[in-house]
Order: sequence, then structure tokens, then C-alpha cells
Amino acid sequence: MTRHIAHIIIEADTPLKVGSNGSDSLQDSPVQKDWNRLPMILGTSIAGVLRKEFDGDTNDIFGDEDGSKVIFSNALLCIDNENSVKETLLFDADKSDFLKLFDNLPIREHTAITDKGVARENSKFDEEVVYRGTRFKFSIEMIEDDQKSFEDILNLLHKNSFRLGGGSTKGFGKIKIIEIKTNKFDKDSYKNYSSSLNFDLIDNREYQKEDKETNYINYTLKIKPDNFFMFGSGFGDSDADQTPVYEKVIDYGLKDLIDNQILIPASSIKGALSHRVAYHYNKAVGATIESNNAKVGENNEAVKDIFGHKKELAKDKKTELGQKGKVLISDCFKNDNNNIKTFDHVSIDRFTGGAIDGHLFQEKTIADDREYVIEILLEKNIDDTYIKAFELALQDICNGMLPLGGATTKGHGVFCGVLEKDEKIIFNGECPNEN
Repeated sequence: MTRHIAHIIIEADTPLKVGSNGSDSLQDSPVQKDWNRLPMILGTSIAGVLRKEFDGDTNDIFGDEDGSKVIFSNALLCIDNENSVKETLLFDADKSDFLKLFDNLPIREHTAITDKGVARENSKFDEEVVYRGTRFKFSIEMIEDDQKSFEDILNLLHKNSFRLGGGSTKGFGKIKIIEIKTNKFDKDSYKNYSSSLNFDLIDNREYQKEDKETNYINYTLKIKPDNFFMFGSGFGDSDADQTPVYEKVIDYGLKDLIDNQILIPASSIKGALSHRVAYHYNKAVGATIESNNAKVGENNEAVKDIFGHKKELAKDKKTELGQKGKVLISDCFKNDNNNIKTFDHVSIDRFTGGAIDGHLFQEKTIADDREYVIEILLEKNIDDTYIKAFELALQDICNGMLPLGGATTKGHGVFCGVLEKDEKIIFNGECPNEN
């Protein structure tokens, strides 16, 4: 028997959300953890994504009632910059300072915003995610001499659209390959092979392939803030009642966290885009408020197809209909420039002209003129009218007509820049203040 084996080291290019299907007293949705309470990715999660993406005889390779020809290990956390893993029990007292960094993972706060710009009732929730920069190691073993299928599976990992875990339409799960090493074993050499992920493959051959993305339109927003912006953290500090969201990133070279990374969450961009797509689609089909045929949210055909919709019963009252979104937006991180502007606000009594008691509050915003690059992938199998509405919404961001983040009614969150489609500029916007 001939076996093909690969050891793969991946790095989270955006935070990962591999849920444990549970909850605890601290967050609504914690991530999956191993026996050492370190983040991990179940092999079944990896196999499921690759099976869905595989272009071939899926049942023959990934199995049905006859079993699978490929074996996936769990992806374990790399515990040092040599990318080794811990496969045995580790007591808390023996944990390195680096591993202790994973005791408290980032928490993302979420709420759904309606077309009126207010929070939807009962939509507040939070979820635990794994730091950007976190590395995992796992193995794939092909138990049959099928070199082509084995390489096709490995090649899927290089696709720009490949995502692991949940929340892929909210910016989570993008990975990059740090290393793929493969070996081919016959029945004699296989006797000397260890299933440990720390086993060094004999020929040390690296496997790399070019990413070939054919099913998605690749959009790139290259935008600069016109003035101040704030994507809210949901918390205050000693200086202000409202603060921008920051998130830490793991650095294996430093064996430490990089603090104060400015974060533009993909979920915030997604929410703003969905409402603006509804507007442009309604305009394209002649739907207006006056005629009472304008639709918003999941009732809007373009929004429903692009951004997905929750499960609902079909007309037969038996079949559940639901669809995952067809757009992938990546979180955007930027090193903190420590340029913070704090605004003081107070509500004024319209009758007396004086301040209303208890209505003084402060908010911190980010003052920055650097360029932020946001990557967006949109599936091609979408109606042209929907795509046009989506592109017009992206153009609105580039010319300052669609503010992003919080406090947009106070003038914050205006961006301007260029929109690229498949690496070609299709729109160059101007901010209002430029004129």
C-alpha cells in the first residue's frame, strides 16, 4: 500500500471562529479548545470545508458508506516559533508565558442594525475568536496512491476564498499557508512513520501552488479617512464613555502579543453595504416608498441573494429554506498611530437652552490619514442587477457617500479612495472635503 502524507502549518490571516457549539458565563459562543484548554480546529471541520470545495468525485475521495480515502488530524496550536505542537497533557504550571496568552482570547461584540440605523431588538451577542496570527498544524493522509487527488486537495488550501470555521461572511477564517511538507510512503517505509505532528518528514519536500481563483469577483477597497472615524468597542475607559475597537495580534517571532491594532471589522462593512445595496436595487427596479413596493433587509432580493438569509419554512410548511451569504469580506488591521481625538457631547434642553442633567458624555475617535485596504470576494453566480447594485454601494464608500462605523450622523466615518475589480481600477472617488 502506498500512502501520501502532508503536514500543513497555517496562520490565521484574520481571526478564526471555530465554535464549540456551547456557551459559558463569559460569552455566548466560545471557541473549540483541546485538552490543554488551547484553541484547536477539529479535523472534521477541515474535512468538511475541503469536501465542499473539492471539484471531483467527492464520495470516492471523502467517502460515503464505504469510508474515506483521506484522513485528517485535528489542527493543534503551534506552541513556539519552531511550529511544534503539544500532543500530551500540559499542566497549567508548565505552560510557557506564550501559551498563557491564549487563556484570554478576543471577544467580538455584535448587534444587528436596521435600515433606520438603530439596533434590532434581541440582536446583541458576543463571540470568542482566536487571535490573528495564530498558527495551527495538522496532517492529511491519503491511504491510496492517488497523487492527483492528493495535490488537488492541497491546492484548495491556497485559494483566496478558502475559509475555516464560522463567520466567513463576517471577516473570520481567512488563512495563509506557512508550510506544506509531503512524503510518499510504501509499506516498508511507512513502518517508520509516526503519526505525531512533530515527526519530521524524511525528504522535507515543500509543496507550493499558485492560487487560481475562478469562481469569485475580487474587489479591493483602498480608502483613506476624510477625518475621524470610530468602530465602537461597546465599552468605555477612564477618559471616555465610548472608545474605538482595538484587537491584539499574535507574533510568533516576538513570542508575544502586538497591542493596539486598529480594527475595521468586516461585519460593520457588511452591514452598511447591505442597506445601501437595497437602496440601489430598489432604485434600479423602480421600487419607491411612495408606491409601497420598496423592500429592505432580507425582503430585498439583492440583499437576500448576496448576504444570505436565515432559515424559514417554504410554502409547503415542511421544507426549510436558508442560504449562506455569497460575499466574503476580510477584517482590516492597522498598527495604531496613537492619534486619538476625544469629543465632549452634551444634550441641550430646547426650552431653557441649558444642558440636560446627566447627558454629558465623551467619545474617542481615531484621527488617521493612512490608507486602509479591504478585500472583498463576491461569487460570480449572481444576477447582473445585483452585482451592479453591489458595485454602486462600494463606489459610495469611495466617494464619501456611505460612512462606515459609529457616530456617522456626527460626521465621523467618511472615507474616500479607489475601487479595484480583479486588480483593475473601476472607480476613483473624491471626498466631500476635497472640494
